[in-house]
Parts: sequence; structure tokens; C-alpha cells
Amino acid sequence: MRVAMVSEHASPLAALGEADGGGQNVHVGALALALGRRGHEVVVHSRREDPDLPPRLRLGPGVEVNQVDAGAPRRVPKDELLPHMDAFASGLRTCWAEEPPDVVHAHFWMSGRAALAARPSRRRPPVVQTFHALGVVKRRHLGVGDPSPASRLEEEERIARSADHVVATCSDEVFELARLGTPRRRMSVIPCGVDLDHFTPEGPAEPRGSAPHRIVCLARLVERKGVADVITALVELPDIELVVAGGPGASLLDGDVEAGRLRAIASELGVDDRVHLRGRVERPDIPALLRSADAAVCVPWYEPFGMVPLEAMACGVPVVASAVGGQVDSVVDGVTGVHVTPRRPAQLAAVLRELLDSPRRCRTLGAAGARRARQRYGWDRIATSSLDVYQTLLASRSPSGSQGVSA
Repeated sequence: MRVAMVSEHASPLAALGEADGGGQNVHVGALALALGRRGHEVVVHSRREDPDLPPRLRLGPGVEVNQVDAGAPRRVPKDELLPHMDAFASGLRTCWAEEPPDVVHAHFWMSGRAALAARPSRRRPPVVQTFHALGVVKRRHLGVGDPSPASRLEEEERIARSADHVVATCSDEVFELARLGTPRRRMSVIPCGVDLDHFTPEGPAEPRGSAPHRIVCLARLVERKGVADVITALVELPDIELVVAGGPGASLLDGDVEAGRLRAIASELGVDDRVHLRGRVERPDIPALLRSADAAVCVPWYEPFGMVPLEAMACGVPVVASAVGGQVDSVVDGVTGVHVTPRRPAQLAAVLRELLDSPRRCRTLGAAGARRARQRYGWDRIATSSLDVYQTLLASRSPSGSQGVSA
């Protein structure tokens, strides 16, 4: 099967941890590679950001990344990319005329917009859409602070109606998509996954500081990730150090606005000696950092899915997670971690105190998390579920095929 993946701003080649480099980049790359391992041909189409890289790059067996020219080849914040999407769609159209895909899988709303516009009129491959984040949810939480293009909500409704199938990454997203008018028969829930060879309970742990306990936040440095709430909770937790990994490289943190804000909060609260902003941590080093923690703390105000809890669980580390989005599905409250209400530092402090005062409970939660990650979230399992959707769509178009895809 020839699969075209479209991910306009989130290339699997990009550095992670910076403003627009996160879970979608990992998801697209890992799913493509898992499909490639099964013998399928996958091309990931992303917008060219680096003029020095060749247009086509091999990511792994059966998988290539095609960098589409759309605007100047430089990094552009995703919320400013919409004016370039017609050019991006034109590039896709040219590529697909020469290499027609069997299935198109679009990731994020602008990718869906471009994929539907570029789909050949004569041989129309089915388009599968994964939004990764919905504008209506973002607008609900950020209000006037939402930097998304004004047309995003209307575009997402149109894409959800026009795509042949919509893959939600969590159960919460299904309800949001239903409110947009997406028929349930055209939806499936396929979560994000985790690399079970890379994230394991076994392996080295990074050396710790002198504090009796360590917690780790692995997140992009944006306000909605809730890192300031974790720093505030430290006031009630004098024996805990916090390591924050994410954002630009360590040498660039002094110029990062959010890093400056977090440092100012820590200084004002008198906990700056126990807050360590690392900046971007390279992916090979993340498992050792997670294993060094007594708990991973993931408390965004909202989160479409959230891959960090899975990575921590796979490393056998208990997770304290805000009960939002995909974290409600992945972190089982009281079994693999503990749920908290977002933006409640006092509650977070109380939960961490109770958890870290019970090493046995930490071990039990961590072991259960590792089992859950291995049983449900490996990328081969995610690839199997995705292939089921693709193959059912293709079968429904054959004369003897049944209509529709069950969720």
C-alpha cells in the first residue's frame, strides 16, 4: 500500500521541544516507520523549512520525507502558515500526479485542508484526518489569547465533514468531533503511541541532586503546559527538586520569554534553587532523565493527547496528570498514576506529598504503568489499527466491498 502522510508544520525531521516541535512530529514519524516495517511505502509530506536539505530524504525502510516548497524555506510559526497552504496543496498535487497514493492520512487541520484540495479528481484516494488538536477546544481554554487563524473553526468543521474518515486520538475528542457534526460511523479512536524499545523501565538513570525527591516535567515551554503551577506547588514541598526539560537549547534559554517568566516565578516564591530548567533534552537522553524521577508531572490546562505520560509510564515512572484530553484515557487514576485538576497548585502539592511519602505506592503505580504502555500503546499496535482503517476504506470502494468504516 502507498500511504501519503501530510503534516504541514510537524516534520519528523524537526527538533523536538521547541514552540511547534512536539508530539505530532513524533507521532507522524513513528507511525510512518511502523507502517514501513510492515512493507508499506510511506511518504511524509511536510513544508520545507531548511533550504540546505535535499527535497527528499529517507527516514527509514520504506519511508521518505518529501519537503514541499510553500513560501520561503524558513521556519514559520504554525499559526502563520495558512497563507502558504494553497502553495503547499499545489506541491502535493504535483507530487501525487506522478506518484498517486492509495490512501492519504492528513495530520492537523491545515494538512487536511491541503490534502482535500490536492486530492486527484480522477482517482480519488480516501483521505483520513487526524486533527491532533481542535480549534474549538483551544479557543475555549485560551479565549482571546488564541493565536489561531480566525477561519480555523469553520475549516475544521468542513474538513471533518469532507474527510472519508476521522481518527480521534482519545475518547474526549470523539465528543468534540460529534459536536462538529462528524458522523460516529466515520470516526475511530486510535491513540498516540510510545517507542517501547527506547522507553523501558530497565536502563541507566541520570544522577540526581541532593534533594530527597525529584519530579520531572517534560514539556514545551508554553504557558498552557502548566509548568508554573508545578513551580508554585514546590512552596509546600521543600524536599523536592524539579527538572523542566523542553524549549530551546540550554544556551538559548536566557532569550526565551517563557523560560524567563518561569525563572521569575521561581525566584519570587523562593524555590529557584530547586527548579532546574534544562532546555531541550535530546531524545536519546530522555529515558534516563525520566528514570531518575520519583514521578513525572504533566499538568497542562488542556491537552489533545499528551505523549509524555506514555513515555514516563513505559519507563516505569508514576505520573501525576491533569485530568484533561487524552491523559484521562492514558493515565488510569489510582492505577498508573494520579489525576489532578489543572491550575490547582495546592491540590497538586497535596497529591505529590502523599505519593512521594509512599515509595511502595510509587513502585506499584510505576509497574502498572509500564504494563499498560506495553499492552496498549506500542507503535506496532497503533499501525495495525491505522491499517485497519485504510484497508476498510479501500475495500468499501471496490464493487464487492461493504460501505463505511466501523469505529
